[in-house]
Amino acid sequence: MLKTRYLLIYVAAMTLVVVASNFLVQFPLNGEIAGIQLGDILTWGAFTYPVAFLITDLTNRQFGPQTARKVVFAGFVVGVTLSFVTSVPRIAIASGSAYLAGQLLDIALFNRLRRQAWWRAPLVGSLIGSLLDTLMFFSLSFAAFFVLLGANTPFALEQAPILGIFATEAPRWISWAIGDFSVKLIVGLVMLLPYGALMNVLKPMQPIRAS
Repeated sequence: MLKTRYLLIYVAAMTLVVVASNFLVQFPLNGEIAGIQLGDILTWGAFTYPVAFLITDLTNRQFGPQTARKVVFAGFVVGVTLSFVTSVPRIAIASGSAYLAGQLLDIALFNRLRRQAWWRAPLVGSLIGSLLDTLMFFSLSFAAFFVLLGANTPFALEQAPILGIFATEAPRWISWAIGDFSVKLIVGLVMLLPYGALMNVLKPMQPIRAS
């Protein structure tokens, strides 16, 4: 069936993004902007991960929220499995929980806004979903409050100037979260280009109802 073929493509694409992001998160970004050492707050994984929201939104547009959730859950299984193999349990729990919450929120918002201006649903869904994802991942991974999930990382909890340039200090993981979401914000805006290009090709295959 055509739907099955598309579904397999979306699942394969989501799996590729999750695998690539888990790999690229190991490599800091080199360079400096406005005195900010990018390697201290960013990895290359921050640039690939937002593509997951594009895949979710295209699936949602074409087949609706129920199918989009299937694609998200497939990525969740892959992501959690990889995280437990390549990192400590606390990071794996944070990664899986943040991914699932962010993607499901994106689906809900997209479906609510899908009949408005073409750009509103993918933009609002992906940005708010990314914000939730970022807050959950860095909080669960590094905040002292969530020590029950695993040992705290002393370096992440050390006080340091925010982004390395401001007088105000905060735990280092705050700067990591700000840098991560800043990239997601930029990439989320850029992802409107491929979404706009594909929306007339990947048209809804059946009437979509709120779910």
